[in-house]
Amino acid sequence: MTAASARNQRGITFFGLLFVAAVLGTLAVVLAQVLPTCVEYFAVQKAVHKAAGGQTPEEVRTIFNKAAAIDNISSIKADDLDIARAADGRVQVRFSYQREIHLAGPAYLTMKYAGQSN
Repeated sequence: MTAASARNQRGITFFGLLFVAAVLGTLAVVLAQVLPTCVEYFAVQKAVHKAAGGQTPEEVRTIFNKAAAIDNISSIKADDLDIARAADGRVQVRFSYQREIHLAGPAYLTMKYAGQSN
């Protein structure tokens, strides 16, 4: 092989390929753990919007519990909801919670979620 043809060769080395594969594999594992918490957040948001149709705090909590049982929501309970009456008389429901995802050793990824009904 001549020096000119060696200069024209392009590509990635084997160790470079291993490094890229390790980084992509790590990102895939973290994403596989984060994605279910995001899906659960949208389920909580949907349940809160349904529950805001209730007239009393007890009714709101009952509606939320039913929706949580259907959507398998385990991160937040009906007692954790902040229920208040808005200035226009509508029921407004707020929530916030956090989920921790263990990465490795003492390292955790903390996801904080919050939202409210319209």
